[in-house]
Amino acid sequence: MINKILFKYYFFTVIIKDFKFNFCHSNGYSDSVVLLEEPLIVYDRYTNNFDFAKQGLVKDIILNNIEKVETSIAVDLSSKDKEKKSKINTRLDNSEIKSDLKRNKIRSKKKHRNKLKLDSKDILFEQNFVQEDDSIDLGLTKSLKVSKSRKKYKVGKKHDNINNQINQKDRLSNNQIILDKHLTIEKLSEKLCIPEAAIITWLFLQGISVTINQVVDIEIATKVAEHYNFNIINSQDVDFSYNYADVDQLLPEFFNQNLQRPPIVTIFGHVDHGKTTLLDSILKTNVVAKEIGGITQSIKGYEVNFEYLNIEEKIVFIDTPGHEAFTSMRLRGAEITDIALLVVAADDGLKQQTIESINYILKRKIPYIVVINKIDKINLNIDSIKQKLTEYNIIDKEWGGDSLIVEVSALKSLNLNLLLSSICNLAKKQNFQANPLSYAQGNVLDSYLDKKTGTVVTLVIKEGTLKIGDIIVSGNLYGRVKNIVSSNGIKLSKALPSAVVDVWGFSINPKAGWKFHVVSDEKNAKSIINKNQEPYKDKFSVSNVLNTRVTFNNYREEKNVKTINVILKVDTQGSIEAIINSFANISQKKVQINIISTNCGFISSNDLELAVTSKSIILGFNVGISSFLRQKVKKLGTVVALFDIIYDLLDYMQNYMLSFVDLEFSQQLIGKAKVQTVFKINKGLVAGCLVDYGKLKKGCKISIYRNQNLIHEGSIDSLKRLKDDVYEVLEGNECGVMCSNYQLWQPSDIIKVYELIEKAKVL
Repeated sequence: MINKILFKYYFFTVIIKDFKFNFCHSNGYSDSVVLLEEPLIVYDRYTNNFDFAKQGLVKDIILNNIEKVETSIAVDLSSKDKEKKSKINTRLDNSEIKSDLKRNKIRSKKKHRNKLKLDSKDILFEQNFVQEDDSIDLGLTKSLKVSKSRKKYKVGKKHDNINNQINQKDRLSNNQIILDKHLTIEKLSEKLCIPEAAIITWLFLQGISVTINQVVDIEIATKVAEHYNFNIINSQDVDFSYNYADVDQLLPEFFNQNLQRPPIVTIFGHVDHGKTTLLDSILKTNVVAKEIGGITQSIKGYEVNFEYLNIEEKIVFIDTPGHEAFTSMRLRGAEITDIALLVVAADDGLKQQTIESINYILKRKIPYIVVINKIDKINLNIDSIKQKLTEYNIIDKEWGGDSLIVEVSALKSLNLNLLLSSICNLAKKQNFQANPLSYAQGNVLDSYLDKKTGTVVTLVIKEGTLKIGDIIVSGNLYGRVKNIVSSNGIKLSKALPSAVVDVWGFSINPKAGWKFHVVSDEKNAKSIINKNQEPYKDKFSVSNVLNTRVTFNNYREEKNVKTINVILKVDTQGSIEAIINSFANISQKKVQINIISTNCGFISSNDLELAVTSKSIILGFNVGISSFLRQKVKKLGTVVALFDIIYDLLDYMQNYMLSFVDLEFSQQLIGKAKVQTVFKINKGLVAGCLVDYGKLKKGCKISIYRNQNLIHEGSIDSLKRLKDDVYEVLEGNECGVMCSNYQLWQPSDIIKVYELIEKAKVL
């Protein structure tokens, strides 16, 4: 039976063997739609071959022999419209007719669309099904407009690839979710597939008032997720590696052309344990002298040629910072490395970042060599270091374990050949391979903005060969390779597997840690980044890490937290991560850091204008500012602070935050007195007292006790000794005490005098 009709259609009855089937089709209108109760087939009148079996519409029935087809025109809803059009033709000219018909057509379409409602048994089919193979295809003509009041909360998006990415990142199963950063109520709603209103209502019942765009911390987000029966999963336990199923490949004959590639060796260890000095000794360079403050503040790659078994071998070294702020850089080094060198100073032993690096190595099962450095120093106990390493299941081969420990002196170049031979030997055993004939793939090590050349990206190539002119995709960005520079500063036409190179070609800095891959053409690149827009939209955003956010402590303490707006300008993406992570470790109970903007490159006039508008301070790390802007800064009074050592930047930020903290005082008991008598003067009542202990001082805070009960707190406004005004009265002396706001003195009252001592400011 026909349920709903739009415009006109043809109704057909097809009798196939002993079965009767009803179906219909439109009469050529592009948006004509017909809905039936439980329809079987909808087809186009220009389709001649009815091979229904291919479509699987009816199972276990062969529908090849059509015995009878009856055709009839059932409804023509356009007759009234035709009469109206004929009347219009008689009184309007051609231009008016066209415009009027166009408006009527649009109104008619909108009218019918608005009235279109689907029942549970109705199905909406596409009108045109004509294909080259004359088969029938089914699909939706147009997506129905959903009422604004009925918002659908979906995990899935338009593309399957996005759907997979979101499911993998946010919702691993129906009751598991990852919450590893601060996020807005809107984003939390998307992750949990729970309406924002429901989350806001539940938080309100818990005494927390929030809006849809307000940021909440991980603790609150976790409480909300647990309320809706979600299990919180640690993000480090899940592999978020990008799926390269859509990445182009070369011809099949090139698939298995794997060749041995140089090992990528990452150097880990605590700050000042000699990592860069060791690398200097191997490279026979002086990298340490070029580093500001004598510490490594960026992640860099170097290539070394070493003769091993009469064959020249290439080793690629990655130097990582040891300062605690650069956790993300060390983590990236662990993700891309083939072999890890764990450097431990013989005179210092295992420290915080040493243990952090050990956890990276063991968790990822990275082949490693322990390097005990500074063995040239006296009074060393190397065995104690080895004993400490056994607590982490790192046992020297000489002690019966399977871990290789090499003792070296980077300063005096002792045992460096032994170390390099051990690296080559381990690399041979691991047999690292790559296909140089395939498209290049790898990781973004870092990126920065060069004033002359623009965006520069440091890449580690793990597979394939990168050439000038290649289309390269990273996250939701793509570009064409314009220039390739090796770690030694030599321009290259191509870069082979395991190379660490600087590449020009991106218009925007890709985030450090993203993966990259080369595709065949720009069209394919655009298709991939369109699919990647949603997964990469907020994944690496730093704005939610420090921006004004709601926490349980804010509501428990019921204090107004002061906010400092910050514009951060740095040299590389890695520096942004390090500084943001360090800011996050600063206590923000009293003063909170609100990141307005983070960018690579020199401070510009736009940054200055933004600072004035948002009342922000500008912090620069390893960047400069023009003399013209310096003069403008002085006129505007904007705070601009430049640093080249991360210690200094963090110290400045903490001191700047402390300047916003209100003064706090502690009370120290300095004296005690007893009221002997009370007498009246013109200004009021005066308590005649005898100082029993310590001293009384004018202006000090006092507490008045009667029968051991506190009856008043105030301060000494006037203090007299005999007839003279005095500043203080010592123990054993009589004096007169007057408080302007207290007149109820009685004999035997006890006065305790306190001096306020300013507390040191803390965050």
